[in-house]
Formats: sequence, structure tokens, C-alpha cells
Amino acid sequence: MKITVVGAGAVGATCADNIARKELAEELILLDIREGFAEGKAIDMMQTSALLGFDTKIKGVTNDYAATADSEVVVITSGLPRKPGMTREELIGTNANIVKSVTENILKYSPNTIIIVVSNPMDTMNYLTLKTSGLPKNKILGMGGALDSARFKYYLSVELGCSPADLNAVVIGGHGDTTMIPLINHATWNSIPVTQLLTKEQQDRVVSSTMVGGATLTKLIGTSAWYAPGAGTAAMVESIVRDEKKLISCGVALDGEYGQKDISLVVPVIIGKNGWEKILDFKLSDSEQAEFNKSADAVRAMNQVLKESNHI
Repeated sequence: MKITVVGAGAVGATCADNIARKELAEELILLDIREGFAEGKAIDMMQTSALLGFDTKIKGVTNDYAATADSEVVVITSGLPRKPGMTREELIGTNANIVKSVTENILKYSPNTIIIVVSNPMDTMNYLTLKTSGLPKNKILGMGGALDSARFKYYLSVELGCSPADLNAVVIGGHGDTTMIPLINHATWNSIPVTQLLTKEQQDRVVSSTMVGGATLTKLIGTSAWYAPGAGTAAMVESIVRDEKKLISCGVALDGEYGQKDISLVVPVIIGKNGWEKILDFKLSDSEQAEFNKSADAVRAMNQVLKESNHI
């Protein structure tokens, strides 16, 4: 098993570290455009192998896509991170050029790979990859829902005073501060609906905190978060590599599911060795479906920027 992570910044390096610790691959390639940057990160991680007891071989390269040949899974984290006050949407133009170039170079050497898109704005970058890569739609996944759902569980655990691992809770819609939809009415604590345990005020607080989870951290630390995004991506890689068939919210191409077509949005899917293998229908209420449609409209407007700028 060979895995490539493109982008050795905070998110990419954290993802690679998680992949190595879990021994999800025999060989892990870390690629970056900055001279020596990926090489340094890889050496640093390899020097933890004796301490942590993993055998994955990590190799860092500078823009050498030939080194990524025959990768079963490729994670794309390339692009500019958010700065305080910046929306994910403002990153479209710059990051579209980067993601499109990376995808083209990856497919020269790994034409049958599975791609996980992390770069923001994720829904639009995933749509770009869907439209330009030529890969089957099940081999292209956007990471955002895995992260947003983990944040949802965190905020629920704070209000409930419980372990996040005991919670089932998913976020759907767009991976944006105003477009994501934490499904509070579907969330459970070991099968008990959280709506039976939390007041309406607590529920509203959890939902609103989840939606601005990324912006909250950007304001606090001055750039995008990396620990949870890196771990969320690695969890998706693990479900693919080990064919775990886990239910994870991911950005995927919709063709009528949840009432939407020609768009990539976050929905609950089963992830296995073939990429995403099945979309689960959560039977949304009328109000939830209306929110999802509104989210789709916002994402579709961002996707239009790609068309107007001739990126697709």
C-alpha cells in the first residue's frame, strides 16, 4: 500500500503523521513545492518511528510527482490556508489553479487512485476535481464533513458531559460557516436522542458553535486548524485502506440524492476499498431539506465562479 499526501503544511503533515502512526501504508510520500520542506518533515517524522513503533517508510519530495507513482490513495491539502476574517469562498481563484495542477500531475503517475480533497473551499475544489479528473465519481471524496461532524460531537460532548466517542452525530450540506447543517435531530448518545437530553438553548448553542468551529480556531490561532482536519482525513484513509465500511460524512457527487444534481455536497456515505460506496438517505424533515437546498444554492453559486473563470 502506497499513499501520497500533497502539501506538507500543518494539515498535510498532521495527516501524514496519523497515517504513519496507524501504519496504513508501507510507503508514504509527502510532496510540497517548497524546496526541502517535505523532506525535512518526513525526516522528522521518521525519527519518531523508533519511539512510536511504526514501520511505515515516509519519504519527502519537492515537486517530484514521479515519486508518487502507483499511489492507491492521494490526499490533496495544497492551497492557501484561511487567515483571520477570510472566508473559505475567498480562496476559490488561487486554490482552483493549485488543485487542478496537482490533480493533473498525480493522475500522470497514479491514474486509478482515490483522491481525498482537503483544500478549501472544499465543496468547490471537490467539484473541480470531479469535473476535470476523469475519475469515477466514487473515487473523489471531500474531507469537510468528517471534520465538521467531529466538531459537532465535541460541542455535544461539552454540553452533555460525555465522551465524544459515545456520540453519533453528522453534519451535511456545504463545508462552510453558513452552509453546513449539523443534524441535531438525528444525533444520539448511545441510541438516546440528544434532543431528549438537552434544552433548546443548548441545542442551538451546539449547532451554532459547530458551524463557526473553523472560524473560531482561525481567530484564536491566526490560521486554519490542523489537528482535527489531519485526523479526519486520516480516518477516511483508514476506512479505505482497511475496507472498514464506516459511515462518514463526506463531500461527494450527487445525482438526484437529497434532491440535488451536478454538485458536490457533504452527505453520509459508506467508505471502503473502492472509495465512497453508498450514500445513506437520512430521511430529512421538510425544514432540514429546505436548509439543504439553501446550502446547495450557495455552493452552486461558488461553483459558478469556476465556470466563469474557465477552470472547468
